[in-house]
Parts: sequence; C-alpha cells; structure tokens
Amino acid sequence: MTKAPETPAQVAADLQDERLIREQGLGGAVRAFGRRVRGGDLGSLPVVVGLIVIWVVFQILNPNFLSANNLVNLTLQCAAIGTISIGIVLVLLLGQIDLSVGSVSGVAAAILGVGFTQLHWPLALTVIVAILAGSLIGFLYGQLFTRFGVPSFVITLAGLLGFLGVQLWILGPNSSINIPYDSWIVNFAQQTFLPPWAAYALAAIAALSMFWSDWRRNVRRRNAGLSEGSMAVVLIKSGLLLIGLCIAVWYLSTDRGTGAMFLFFVVLVVIMNFFLTRTKWGRSVFAVGGSVEAARRAGIKVNRIFISVFVLCSTFAAIGGLLAAARLASVSAGSGGTDTNLNAIAAAVIGGTSLFGGRGSAWSALLGILVIQSISNGLTLLNLDSSYRFMITGAVLLLAVIIDSLSRRSRESHGQA
Repeated sequence: MTKAPETPAQVAADLQDERLIREQGLGGAVRAFGRRVRGGDLGSLPVVVGLIVIWVVFQILNPNFLSANNLVNLTLQCAAIGTISIGIVLVLLLGQIDLSVGSVSGVAAAILGVGFTQLHWPLALTVIVAILAGSLIGFLYGQLFTRFGVPSFVITLAGLLGFLGVQLWILGPNSSINIPYDSWIVNFAQQTFLPPWAAYALAAIAALSMFWSDWRRNVRRRNAGLSEGSMAVVLIKSGLLLIGLCIAVWYLSTDRGTGAMFLFFVVLVVIMNFFLTRTKWGRSVFAVGGSVEAARRAGIKVNRIFISVFVLCSTFAAIGGLLAAARLASVSAGSGGTDTNLNAIAAAVIGGTSLFGGRGSAWSALLGILVIQSISNGLTLLNLDSSYRFMITGAVLLLAVIIDSLSRRSRESHGQA
C-alpha cells in the first residue's frame, strides 16, 4: 500500500528491511514482510486473504461460481462502480469524502441518453460533454471547500440531492431511455473482448513494466550511493505476475475472454497508481492527507491539491456512469441510485484505503470492488435476495474499518504512524 511521507522511525525500518533483503535475498524479503505485518503495515494482505476466502466459500456452495463464464460476468460487473471508486480513493487519501458520486454518475448517464437519442448529438461529443459536466461539478466542490471552508461531507450531501434533481430535470418526462445496441459505446461495454494473443501480450507488457520499474529504482539507488533491493526478488515478483496474468487470460479465454470495459477500468487504475506514486502531484496528495499544515509549510499548494482531487473524483464518477449506462444500454431515473454511492465508498475502504487519510492505493478500487461484486454475484447464484448482500457487505465493510483502526494503533505503538 502506498503511504504518506515517512517518519524517522519508518525510515529506520525501511533501512532495516533493505539490509535484510540485500544480505539474505528472498529469505530477507520474507522476513522484512513479516516484520512490517507485525508492525501494523498490513497493506493489501487482509483484502487479498478475504477475497480468496470468499471465492472458496462460494465455489463450495455453488460449483459454477469460478466457472469461466461467471468470472467474465464478474469482471464486467466490476468496471462501472470500480471506476467511480477510483475517485473515492483519491478523496479518502485527503481525509475527505464524496457522497454524491452516484448522483454525478446519474447526471452523466442522463446527458448521454438525452443528448445522443433525443438531441441527436454525435456520440463522441455527448460522451465528452458528460465527462466535462462531471469535471465541472468537481471544480464547484473544490471551490466551495477551499474558499468557504464548507466540510466535504456537507457539500457532497447537498450535491447528492441537488444533482439527483438535475438528473431528473434532464430526463424530463422520460422515465427510461434506451441507448441503441449498435452504438459503439454499448458494443464496447457488452460485446468487445480481447483476442487471446492481445491479452497475453498485455500480460507480458505488465510483467516487463514491473521488472523495468523495479530495476530502474535499483539503478537510481545505486547511483545515489544507497542500498538497493535484491534482483532475485525483482525477478520473482515479475515472474509471478506474468504467470498469474497468463493463467487468468487462459481461463477467461475458454469463455468469451477479457472484456474491453474491464481492461479499461484496470488501465485507469494503473494510470492513477502511476500518478500517485511517481509524480510530485501524487506525493503532494499523500502529504496533504497526512497533515494539511505540514504540507502547507513544506510549500505545497494545498488548495490546488484539494481542487484537483475533487475534479478527478467527479470525473471518474461521470465515466463510471457512462460505463453503467452502456452496459445496461439504457438510462433511467434510477441510474446512479440505489447502492451506487455505498458500493463505491465501500470498495475503496474494503480495498485498503484508510478513512484517516494519507494511506491507500489506486489498487484499492480494484481489490475492493472485486470483493463487493464477488459477494453480490455469489449470492445471486445461490438465489438469495439483496437483503443478504447488504448485510454481508456491511459486515465486511465494518471489518475492514476495524482492521484499519487496529493496524493504525499498531503502527503508533511501533512509532510508525
């Protein structure tokens, strides 16, 4: 998990880990990982273990759960709300919240339906207008937060109600609008799958990118006179990633294959992870989430960070709304409603993003939505109604927050908070 700028105690712990890895190789890496876990730095471990347990339980209860056909459906179900959850991860990193992402996604979907089918705008133009509308909403939130000091909870709660009204106003008397099945956006969401060779090529690119990134980091550290990580660890990480991705591609390809919409969602996660971990803006986000006053004294333009994150959050909400509308090939007054807000926020928290700010990762959106949609999908296969889904998801969310609180206490006791 990516985290805020480190304290002196954390720096000392990192140096100890580096010595273990340098001197003992793979064994040292395992010992360093164990030491961090004991110190409360759990990272994504709880959600990965939880996801494995969920899959095993549902597979035992229904052998169709891990079938290729069902897993393809599961990936497609993750894309829309998962995209919205990326934005939630960003605002949580700042210690803020956005309760209106569902309404914003509904506004974007309404613009798509009305603009394309009734006003006969070109589809590309309609998509751009819908996304820009989301960005404008986020900019409005950022201005209200930075200029007037209104809490984000209040701003976005008002937005939840207000933009739900905007959505209904855009739709007018039409309770439901169908999006033509022959449009490219519906085709992209429902029927576009990667050929196996392309999916395998992307798996290889992902593994090579991880290897190149870790290798370059070692080179930079060596040139700076610092200790470097073990090349054996780098090779093993890249090799395991390649094997895992190739197995996933092979298994999904026994059915329809890897959905383009899910791949689009994963690409967004990768892009945001890059910006959060490899850019000055990303480091500033973690710094502001760790301590606003300390970030301000360090020369960070705090207000710009808040505004940019609110803009991105609402932009991702709009994109998620478009994906949801395309997958259903329809827009209605219920678009973005029901449990969209809850699932997007829950996915970010369950995936490992801290509610206290300053700790999290773009990958939280992917891991968290996989957990939530796995629960929903598994219960559907068992013919259980949504009441069980809400109760189980709520329990998982509560457990995730408890783990976050306990790990925070553990880090504090080890001087690494």
